[in-house]
Amino acid sequence: MTRILAVADQVEERLDRTRLLELRPDLILACGDLPYGYLDFLVSTLNVPLLYVPGNHDPDLRPGAPTLDIAETLELEPRGPAGCVNVDGRLADEAGLRIAGLGGSIRYNRGPNQYTQAEMWWRALWLEVRLRLRRPLSGNRLDVLVTHTPPLGVGDGPDPAHQGFAALLGLVKRLRPRLLVHGHLHPVSKPLPDRQLGSTTVVNAVGHRLLVI
Repeated sequence: MTRILAVADQVEERLDRTRLLELRPDLILACGDLPYGYLDFLVSTLNVPLLYVPGNHDPDLRPGAPTLDIAETLELEPRGPAGCVNVDGRLADEAGLRIAGLGGSIRYNRGPNQYTQAEMWWRALWLEVRLRLRRPLSGNRLDVLVTHTPPLGVGDGPDPAHQGFAALLGLVKRLRPRLLVHGHLHPVSKPLPDRQLGSTTVVNAVGHRLLVI
């Protein structure tokens, strides 16, 4: 059994040190649009792995992207929050789970970490290729897919900036992860219910959720 603390978009003051230690997660998954200082607080308090994908309000972490940080420009320190692992377009094995990530939102302006439907289709394809190339050595399962934006029609919003990605529908159908955890969609008055996409449970982690596999 693995306990996962999933967080996204919204800093929660009630997640103080005492509450975090009560939750006792084995792993933290961050779905984007959270301050790096907050992620550093989570990982340093709990001393467990933290895997994340960037959201549309996060800096562009791709190699060669412009930065205002002189230290990062001189490559004195890695981009992104310290002590955390960026799984955007990548795979990771932590806490007995295989995890993959695809960050970003639909393109709606010139901001970072935004993609057209076609661009996300290519990103999803390359992620699937990476997983299939690793299968002969390490099995064919995918336990958790971490995204910033939900799949099209499965928990996304009606406005252009919160439209889901169609590419995630096919990716989930083929890879059949147990969980897809996302952010980006802020509940108005109460938490959004979990949804099913085939055998995959789709979870909105805005604020925080404690999940158990």
